[in-house]
Amino acid sequence: MKLTKKLLSVVLMTGVIASANTLVTVNGKAITQQEVDMELMNATQGRFNQVPAEKQAAFRQQVLQQLIGKELIYDDAQKTGILKTKEYKIEYKKLEERMKKELAIQVWQKKVVDGIKISEATLKDYYNKNKLEYNQKEAVRARHILVKEEADAKAIINELKPLSGQKLLTKFEELAKSKSTGPSGPKGGDLGFFAQGQMVPEFNDKVFSMKVGTVTMEPVKTQFGYHVIYLQEKKEKATRSFKEVKSIIEQRLKMEKFKSEMQEKMQGLQKKAVIK
Repeated sequence: MKLTKKLLSVVLMTGVIASANTLVTVNGKAITQQEVDMELMNATQGRFNQVPAEKQAAFRQQVLQQLIGKELIYDDAQKTGILKTKEYKIEYKKLEERMKKELAIQVWQKKVVDGIKISEATLKDYYNKNKLEYNQKEAVRARHILVKEEADAKAIINELKPLSGQKLLTKFEELAKSKSTGPSGPKGGDLGFFAQGQMVPEFNDKVFSMKVGTVTMEPVKTQFGYHVIYLQEKKEKATRSFKEVKSIIEQRLKMEKFKSEMQEKMQGLQKKAVIK
């Protein structure tokens, strides 16, 4: 139960921090945000940001649970001597042979993709025709202090009430590091930027109603405990510029062109091959 609660808290409250920070450790092995992000991008073919906001947190939770499960099983396999068994060594050898082929194919495909060139005019044309795809929702950057008891949250708020400006921010970071039970505590409670719908409803509704540079005057209760929230920055709705998304568009168009080129190459290779 404690692991599940910690897992849910990690996913929902730090899901948008794009860095390699440690989310959880499993028997001493760290699972980082970067690993979760990579799994998410692979699972969605690089389009995780297009997954509906209300589903992103659950998706992150599922991926993190899978990574934890893998570490638990691998750790047990090591402890029970699986890696030393004849069966394991045979299967490992088979896998090694398969991976040689798969890696060669991946490098070959990458070489083809790298050789594809998309003109600037084509990239801009795609952007102009698909601007709605690059609309950004309203987003905020917030910090929070998570505690178990409402009384503790109220005591923290009373410490912060007389302060404002940089003094308020500095004190909030200090209290987050010393009192918060959430995984963002060591970073001064910083949750990074997140859009509408990415946090649990009670937290989401409160933070998006706040003014920049203020803290909640009452604790915010969620399934994880009681939160004291500081709103640091706010970004209005906007459309990402061509410069911001150029590399994303280029990669997408390259992959589309790659598919058609692959068909031609495969036809040519088949004609040269001896297939019986």
